[in-house]
This record gives sequence, structure tokens and C-alpha cells, in this order.
Amino acid sequence: MSTTRHLLAGLLAGAIALPDGTAAQDGKIAAAPPLPVEGEMPSLAGAGPWLNSQPLTTAGLRGKVVLVDFWTYSCINWLRTLPHVRAWAEKYRGQGLVVIGVHSPEFEFEKNVDNVRKAVADMRIDYPVAVDSGHAVWRAFDNQYWPATYVVDAQGRIRNHHFGEGGYERIERVIQQLLAEAGAGETDGKLVAAEPRGAEIAADWAHLKSPETYLGTGRGERFASRGGGAAGARAVLALPERFRLNDWGLGGDWTRQREFAVLNAPGGRLAYRFHARDVHLVMGPATRGSAVRFRVRVDGQPPRGDHGLDVDEQGVGTVTEQRLHQLVRQKGPIADRQFEIEFLDPGVEAYVFTFG
Repeated sequence: MSTTRHLLAGLLAGAIALPDGTAAQDGKIAAAPPLPVEGEMPSLAGAGPWLNSQPLTTAGLRGKVVLVDFWTYSCINWLRTLPHVRAWAEKYRGQGLVVIGVHSPEFEFEKNVDNVRKAVADMRIDYPVAVDSGHAVWRAFDNQYWPATYVVDAQGRIRNHHFGEGGYERIERVIQQLLAEAGAGETDGKLVAAEPRGAEIAADWAHLKSPETYLGTGRGERFASRGGGAAGARAVLALPERFRLNDWGLGGDWTRQREFAVLNAPGGRLAYRFHARDVHLVMGPATRGSAVRFRVRVDGQPPRGDHGLDVDEQGVGTVTEQRLHQLVRQKGPIADRQFEIEFLDPGVEAYVFTFG
């Protein structure tokens, strides 16, 4: 997978702000212009198992308006869109909208159906989910990004797509327009009031200066520690004395694989010089069912009131599953800060930093 798929998704959050298709005229709202036809909805064959539903087909969905949402559960860009998708599914289900989440994984651990099933439950997703671990549906749609949404009319034609965060009003207006075309009658015209919480809350784009950063050798950039360059090579590394903004490094006994860095002995450290409100790290235990204790510091101090969801005020936390962990959420002014996490136990796999 290309690194730019996530990076572009984040950039597009502010760049794709299409008009909502209506205009005020003499105090009234003008009718929305016709939506272009972008092609037929591709097949959903090849996905499975399905969660929250029996397998769905394009033929069986005729007569329904369909929103296809491509996601992978550790992706922060997708996670911040989820409150809107959940709200659309709930509001318009009775009027003929079918929301389908297509889970097309980025990392190997996201191919585990039990992991996906747990994420669906934890994230309160009650609409149908196609587990697309082989990327069959991803390829059928010729999709390239997480998140990506495609809105399909009752005749099975794609009438709108959106890549990245944002564009929520435009997507919902398209849903309303296609439901009206399908004979569902006029909607109330109101937009949903999404209720994000935790990591779902939109990024502080005005102060976000740190990019998504992979820790494996396959896509790793700005690695500041010496040694440990070859995939699969075990090395004892030292953190550099100084970091430039968005540099990162490892300290201790690590092995960098293509997708992740794995800690071989207790006391390993991972540091990053960042500029953002939030710090997230996708990580998990190398052995299923095990736990890895850790401690977070920001500029050498416990985060206290700036701690994330997965640590306490002293920066203490435990990794028990493979997912995105929110480690820092700052409440004060945003500046260049030094993040460091020390793992008290071996066996953690660290995949990617994301920020918000």
C-alpha cells in the first residue's frame, strides 16, 4: 500500500469541500442539479465473511440507495469519519439507505477476522460489514484510499464519491437527493448531528505539522537512530541526542521488519519530535493474549492533563491488543514537543504514528 493513500486522505480533508448542490434564490432553496453517473456499482463478490448481515449482492441491492465506505480499523483518517457514517446509517435506514462498510486491511493483523469483529463491536458499528481481507472489492472499485465513500443510486449506478475526511454535508445532500429520486419522498432536509468522541474528534488541522510516519523498513522515513536498517536485522540502538521536527528514533534491542518494529528486550524506547494536538501509535503485542506495559513522557515529563485515552495522567498504560492507541491529547498551546514511550516489557510491535 502506498503511504500517500493515508497522507492524501488527510490533506483532502480540507481540500475537498464541494458545494452542497443548492443555492438560495429569493429566500428559497433551489433544487439540486442532476448528479453525474460515474459508472455501475462493481461486484461485492470475493468479500467474506460478512458481519451484521448476510452476504449482500449488487443485484439484491437494486431499489436501495447504497453508501459503500472503505475502511481499515487502525486508520485515524477513517476513524474520524465514523460518527457521520454511523449517523447516516441510523437516520436514513428506514427510508431505503443501505450503508456497507468494506473492511480492506492495511496491516497483516487487520486481516484477522476476530480483530475486525471486536473493532466493529467496540466502535458501535451496526450496519453490514464486508470483510475484504483479499482486497477483492477494493480492486473491483479501483479504490486507492482510506477512507473512501461511494454513493450508489437505486438503479445501481455510482453517483458520487469522496476520498479522505470532510465533505460530510455534500455526501449527506447526495444521499437525500438519491433517496428522493428513488421515491422515498422528501427528507426533512436537516443534516445529522454527529457525536464524535475520543479519537473520533476531528484533527486540529490549523496546528498539525507532523505527518503519518511508518516504523517498519518498508515505508519508514526520517529514522534518526543509527543502525538497524535492514529488515529482520536485530540491533541494539541508541536514541540521538537531538531531534529535528518529525524525526523519530528507537533505543534498545529492536528488530525492524517491513511493517513494524518489534522490541526484543525490556526497557526499549521510541521517541518522536512532533507538532500536533494528538499523538497516536498503532501497536500491539507480538503474542496474542499477552500484555506490554509502557510509560509515556512529553518533554521528559508525565503528560498529566494532556494524556490520551490509553494512558493515565502519569503516562502509564498497557498494550493488550493490536489497534490505534491515543497517547497524547494536548489541551494547551501547540508547539514542537518531544514524545517518548518506554516499554517495560518486551514483545511490542509498533507500526505507525499518526497525529491530530
